[in-house]
Amino acid sequence: MSGAEAAAETAAVQAAADRLDRAAIEREACAPVADLIGPSDVDAAYAVQSVLTDRRIERGARIVGKKIGLTSAAVQRQVGVDRPDFGVLFDDMRYGSGDVVPMERLLQPRAEAEIAFVLATDILDPGPAGVREAIGSAIAALEVVDSRIEDWRIGITDTVADNASSGVFVLGDRALPVGRFAPVEVTMRMFRNGEAVSGGTGRDCLGDPLNALEWLARTALDIGAPLRRGDIVLSGALGPMVPVRDGDLIEAEIHPLGRVAATFERFERGD
Repeated sequence: MSGAEAAAETAAVQAAADRLDRAAIEREACAPVADLIGPSDVDAAYAVQSVLTDRRIERGARIVGKKIGLTSAAVQRQVGVDRPDFGVLFDDMRYGSGDVVPMERLLQPRAEAEIAFVLATDILDPGPAGVREAIGSAIAALEVVDSRIEDWRIGITDTVADNASSGVFVLGDRALPVGRFAPVEVTMRMFRNGEAVSGGTGRDCLGDPLNALEWLARTALDIGAPLRRGDIVLSGALGPMVPVRDGDLIEAEIHPLGRVAATFERFERGD
């Protein structure tokens, strides 16, 4: 790559980061960023994500883990992409089961149910045995994905740049060692205001949620940022995601991990 090409790519990355950052701060969705970084340059998209991560840290946020996205074939079809991705989890994104999540911090939220893994050790061996041994516990979780891009008109570079379309996440109250159950065998049902709206099993997450964690562990090592002890990893959707509306109660039952729930309410009311 020539110096001029490198400068142009750097400028495009910064412009995409500025667009997404402004959308998040002003809480107004923006146009896709593929027009700036291209529809297939995933490396550029992760460079945008990195710029935005640095900005969040500069503003006081703390990284608590990572999320794996686009692991469910159903979700891939919904979004129109064909590969997984990852994003960063920050401390201010975390809620506990039963909490009320303010809708003001979200633009176009959609909920999905999944397994969260909490790591007991660093993952320096991304093989099946190394990954399994590194897991301290598993917890039922809701991930509320969100997009700063208007009408969810996203391709792979748009969602990667936008921190893998991250919003907030909710963790259940029960932690279970992975030696006590097989993640591939879990069953999930998700409800919105008491109505069943989504379902699936561990097989719907890249064939096994542990496969998703192995993919992320390898990817993290490849980029020189291995998964660390204490990290929370959201392993990916177990079934289709559903829109979240003001006033909704979203609940998921993930057997044998138990229940996780949150209510979403708007506190800033217009005239």
